[in-house]
Amino acid sequence: MDFGLTPEQEAIVEGVTAIARRFGDEYWRACDDEARFPREFHGAMAQAGFLGITMPEAHGGAGLGVTEAALMMAAVARHGGGMAAASALHINMFGPHPIVVHGTPEQQARWIPPLVAGTDQACFGFTEPNAGLDTTSITTFATKVPGGYRVNGRKIWTSTAQVANKVMLLTRTTRKEDARRPSDGITLFYTDLDRSRVEVKRIPKMGRAAVDSNMVFIDDLFVPEEDRIGEEGRGFRYVLDSLNPERILIAAEAIAIGQDALERAARYARDRSVFGRPIGQNQAIQHPLAECWAALEAAWMMTMKAAWLYDSGRPCGAEANAAKLLGGRAGHQACLQAMMTHGGMGYAKEYVVERLLREVMITRLAPVSEQLILSFIAERVLGQPKSY
Repeated sequence: MDFGLTPEQEAIVEGVTAIARRFGDEYWRACDDEARFPREFHGAMAQAGFLGITMPEAHGGAGLGVTEAALMMAAVARHGGGMAAASALHINMFGPHPIVVHGTPEQQARWIPPLVAGTDQACFGFTEPNAGLDTTSITTFATKVPGGYRVNGRKIWTSTAQVANKVMLLTRTTRKEDARRPSDGITLFYTDLDRSRVEVKRIPKMGRAAVDSNMVFIDDLFVPEEDRIGEEGRGFRYVLDSLNPERILIAAEAIAIGQDALERAARYARDRSVFGRPIGQNQAIQHPLAECWAALEAAWMMTMKAAWLYDSGRPCGAEANAAKLLGGRAGHQACLQAMMTHGGMGYAKEYVVERLLREVMITRLAPVSEQLILSFIAERVLGQPKSY
């Protein structure tokens, strides 16, 4: 068993780290304060070719695996950018996967190169206000018309819709009550975000203000038939292809944010003196930080195992979900402990850890709840009856 990185993987980490370090705390603080998309960072990563790390080489990508994508996204998130940096990019890693797996050669040639170059930005319209994690209960409907479909409905928590020009859209083409199975009758599209037919309303939120989240109202949007991915009615199965990579990447990002916060806390504990000694000399400060390190390392091992299984073509549902659960919790605890280590100064924006804590919270909430992860593992690994 080899825990080391290959020279190619080390080059990815070093290259991404070099770019990330060009964008310091002041840059990310300004993006957060101004709720401004980090275009400069996004452009730098696109120019270096990293947006296509998992895309096919035939269309300008690197053709690498989820392991490399996880290493890349951890390096992205670890140097002060947090989830603002990660969320500006990670949709490129897992979001277009249905195009890669189920798109026609013509669709791949039309859609993938602009994503790799960063000239196209995509948002993902999956979640709905009255469906949440119960994806089979979406009601956004695509009605067949000559040449394509007319789509009407609502989506929520659609990230980057303020800046995107493309949308991957999950709809029903057969109503749930008329489908043979709940997962049937769902169709997936990738099409232009026509703002004359789509209204996007930003949702004010706790953290990651630099990357917008939105309510989306779709009113009679025409989608050409050539913008449908795969067969009509099989979209739910296509979306499943991207779920495990998404969980792995979210885990990697959460862990990296926790590592960033832990490094800041350890530095502060060495430098801050109270009662004539550094606060890091006190075990009440040392021990919680040491526990955070151990939890982050353990979560990272599970993340790498899940990525290895995925890239090896082996089942990895339990491991990917466990990585997301453990990574989110370890990252959150490290950020919380970092703020506590800073004391009152942890509450000040100057020391960054308050922003990292706000941003890492999303990794515990999305894209799947901890309760559903535990239910999945209980059912699929431990043989318990389905509970929901």
